[in-house]
Amino acid sequence: MEFLQNTLITALVALILDMAIGWPDALYRRIGHPVTWLGRLVSALDRRLNQGGGRLAKGVIASLVTIAAATLPVVALTVLISPLPYGAVILGVLAWPLVASRSLYDHVDAVARPLSVGNIADARQAAAMIVGRDLGNEPPPIARAALESLAENASDGVIAPLFWAALLGLPGIAAYKAINTLDSMIGHLTERHSLFGRFAARLDDLVNLPASRLTGLLIALSAGSTAALGVMRRDAGKHRSPNAGWPEAAMAGALHVRLSGPRSYGGQVTQEPWLNEGARDPVAADLRRGLEHYRHAVILMGSVITSALIVIALIRM
Repeated sequence: MEFLQNTLITALVALILDMAIGWPDALYRRIGHPVTWLGRLVSALDRRLNQGGGRLAKGVIASLVTIAAATLPVVALTVLISPLPYGAVILGVLAWPLVASRSLYDHVDAVARPLSVGNIADARQAAAMIVGRDLGNEPPPIARAALESLAENASDGVIAPLFWAALLGLPGIAAYKAINTLDSMIGHLTERHSLFGRFAARLDDLVNLPASRLTGLLIALSAGSTAALGVMRRDAGKHRSPNAGWPEAAMAGALHVRLSGPRSYGGQVTQEPWLNEGARDPVAADLRRGLEHYRHAVILMGSVITSALIVIALIRM
């Protein structure tokens, strides 16, 4: 019980710090960010190991090395710090940069602000920072891409890290971020990474499974929308990703818009099924509403963690 209490405190402190101040630019310029440190390691392993035969096995080795490099030092830190007064709070400070609630809001808000005043060029440029597909010159494709990124990254960048921090503390969130970074860098169905990144991609699918469903539920509850629950149950499985469809479908239902669907990469159209097919296309106002649903979902997650801490405190009295 004490272990769970400490991990919940760690998760809550990390969330509060991130929501309050994010990861300051001055700090990023001075020391970077843990995810960029992991990214350099993954890039080095990719260059050295992703060649010749046995790429599937080499990809497994690269993934395990990255996860170990992220996790083992923080396991040692956790053993050293946990017994200290306010040790769980200190561990929460160390977990703080691994939650991205504020930066996600800021990135999507940077799309919503120019889009709301009809500045398509600036909105498209801001959206290109978070999505890689062709965006066109009309508001709906830009709003749709930003909303999908918001919903998916609400799970990958916020709820999943908090989930694993609440369950396993600092080692849990560190291991999760290593797996997520591996997937984002090598977990692609390209000729170079289809074998080397296969283990990383499958592992990422596995560790994101609980949080993706939880994120969809939090979005639906935050919006007070039974429609979101219905669309999520009906359409989440249509998505090419086993996890991204859950928060995206919930967001589509909450806003009464359609998401996913066909999209273009470098002029090549990829046919994807619609989530909430038959609904209208999103516009700038929907992006603003989506940001509010996201913010409330994150606050609700914090409330769940706080409630769990209160229950544990009452049990231990």
